[in-house]
Amino acid sequence: MSKYLLNKFLFTVDRDPELVERYREDPAATVEMWEAEYANRILGCHRGESSSWLRFDDAERRALREHDYPGLFRLGAHPFLTLTLFIAMFERDHEPLGFQLEYARRLSHMTLPYPDIST
Repeated sequence: MSKYLLNKFLFTVDRDPELVERYREDPAATVEMWEAEYANRILGCHRGESSSWLRFDDAERRALREHDYPGLFRLGAHPFLTLTLFIAMFERDHEPLGFQLEYARRLSHMTLPYPDIST
């Protein structure tokens, strides 16, 4: 498991409106494409610099493909990164603040100590 890779996915997808829409419409294909094309790029560097070892594990891949933000939180994804990306994807389907309230409701069963979100 790589909390770094989960957070990198959430961060990079959230900052690209085309990736946000692609992830909303076809999460499985987006996760597969992102893992192949973006996962090993060094964050903030041009395409020429990359690593070769980062991969999602099965639990991470499943949670991303299913838009399972409570599952992502349990895996250690940063809650602000999940919230901002999922707002971008699903706020339009709810009343004002509706998605934020749904997010809070679906995470309300979590109790302290929360999963470690350090990378």
